[in-house]
Amino acid sequence: MREIVLDTETTGFEPGEGDRIVEIGAIELFNHMPTGRTYHQYINPERKMPSSAFEVHGLGDDFLADKPKFAEIGLDFLEFIGPDSRLVIHNAKFDMKFLNAELSWAKMQLIANERALDTLAIARRKFPGSPASLDALCRRFSIDNSSRTLHGALLDSEILAEVYLELIGGRQPGFGLQLVNDTKGKGAQSDTWRPSPRPTPLPPRLTAQENEAHVAFVAKIGEAAIWKRYD
Repeated sequence: MREIVLDTETTGFEPGEGDRIVEIGAIELFNHMPTGRTYHQYINPERKMPSSAFEVHGLGDDFLADKPKFAEIGLDFLEFIGPDSRLVIHNAKFDMKFLNAELSWAKMQLIANERALDTLAIARRKFPGSPASLDALCRRFSIDNSSRTLHGALLDSEILAEVYLELIGGRQPGFGLQLVNDTKGKGAQSDTWRPSPRPTPLPPRLTAQENEAHVAFVAKIGEAAIWKRYD
């Protein structure tokens, strides 16, 4: 299963008010393990960066001036995420809102919202009432985020990939017999999941001679034999 852990940095909070994406970072996972493939792009937002955004991202107008516009990198981004890979995003509604706004302005294909898996929603369900920010989850899972002095999309994606794997049960989530629900609930297992009986019982591995020897052994012990309790 291919998944893309994704993060964006923006000039503000509302694309409808003129805010734009200035950075995209993404990490490819296959069967919950990083493959080493990444996507990272700074983007010219075609507007002045608010001072508050500069403080958060560490990006300035001069730095972004020679970076490509979203319309120039949109197809490469869509090619990286592919047509159907799950997108793992912290506070997915925010990032999806901006991504689809940018794609719409560039007259490119939008991304279906149901492709996004929101790790913020997962954390709130798993730890109700507890802080669920990326930094808070790093503290909970003892993930080193000391290099996160400024927000950065690729760094945040790398950290989120570690958080995501912890949220679904660590790097071997299948051993927990409990998978996190995706947005459609397909392929999910709940707390009450139990294995169903085999439709066809396995054939016995004992030979007839071994079975006869066992019967004789139990007969020698008599009624005190533990096997008698399960006849």
